[in-house]
Amino acid sequence: MSVHHNVKKVTTHVLQQMKNDGEKISMLTGYDFTMARIIDTAGIDVILVGDSASNVMAGHETTLPITLDQMIYHASSVVRGVSRALVVVDMPFGSYQGNSKEALSSAIRIMKESGGHAVKLEGGQEILESITRILTAGIPVMGHLGLTPQSIYKFGTYVVRAQEKDEAQRLIEDAKALEEAGCFAIVLEKIPADLAARVAKELTIPIIGIGAGGGVDGQVLVVHDMLGINNEFSPRFLRKYHNLFQEMLGSFHRYIEDVKSGDFPNEDEQY
Repeated sequence: MSVHHNVKKVTTHVLQQMKNDGEKISMLTGYDFTMARIIDTAGIDVILVGDSASNVMAGHETTLPITLDQMIYHASSVVRGVSRALVVVDMPFGSYQGNSKEALSSAIRIMKESGGHAVKLEGGQEILESITRILTAGIPVMGHLGLTPQSIYKFGTYVVRAQEKDEAQRLIEDAKALEEAGCFAIVLEKIPADLAARVAKELTIPIIGIGAGGGVDGQVLVVHDMLGINNEFSPRFLRKYHNLFQEMLGSFHRYIEDVKSGDFPNEDEQY
């Protein structure tokens, strides 16, 4: 029997057990109560309250504008819909970079006000002080390396990261530093598959990929992307499990027609 089926509540310890047993970890983003409840009912291991809410929920071009208050709002909505999955909350841009005291107070606010189970921070050795300080408060931390969307203006592009030898070496060193600091897992985004597999092999903590190949310990996708609700985004790493954009559009068209023609509501649909 897999670890996945045995547990009533996924914890950081359970994820470690899954890696040790060679069982892959499933992770999706979630931003609201209704969607989170469906995802949790399906049996997902981890729900990430991603700062991608800035894009898919608020319509911003980047993840930078979303605030700590907004992340807490989304996270608390998700937590109310979840009974089994581990809920990890992204710390938004500006809530932890360059100031470890602010990082700790931001993380404490997320945990206290949302009821989330862990936080996620983007970056390597340059944010170790913030990570260490958050961990001293007993708050679990997930790392994030490779393509780090909060640094989009530094890189200037969303291309695959760590293709050059120097950057690949730096990523391996960063991953080891995050593990040593006490992170319980790391997300690797949009990096070469062989590099991601190497990191997963050399580290003892779970490595979760998005556009990082199949040699890692788990996968994460943005729920709106994999359901085909967001039809403007089709990177190579995305597998669309549905085309909800077209399905929803069809439903809305039919509803409009039924209202205009007087077909809705019919006699059975009124009091």
